[in-house]
Amino acid sequence: MKYMLLMQFSAQTLEVPRIDSWQREEIGAHIDFMRRVNEKLQAAGEFVEARGLEMPETALIVKAGPDGAPLVTDGPFAETKEFLAGWWIVDVDSAERAVAIAAEVSTAPGPGGKPLNMPIEVRKVGEAPKDF
Repeated sequence: MKYMLLMQFSAQTLEVPRIDSWQREEIGAHIDFMRRVNEKLQAAGEFVEARGLEMPETALIVKAGPDGAPLVTDGPFAETKEFLAGWWIVDVDSAERAVAIAAEVSTAPGPGGKPLNMPIEVRKVGEAPKDF
């Protein structure tokens, strides 16, 4: 079963400054932690893909206009309090295993090496019905 683990950041749930304001060694420790998690998942045959995302102000919102042409606006509104920071797709035997991986990822270090304990959303990856 494939699950997507979504790393959420929020001013409401995390009292941590944005990663782009951390000290260089704090960012390095965070990235090293993520690499080690990914290596463990690869060794277990559970890793499918993982990516971090740029900060939300680099995002674009796109919708089709009346003629189908893209209408593009800048990223999330300024009042947006939460944003998606990255994700993993894992292929595991159970929902419990996906939750265990999410809990481990949640402990990634932040400023001063303190675990962030950030919320990780766990969603089963859907599949199209077999008769389509």
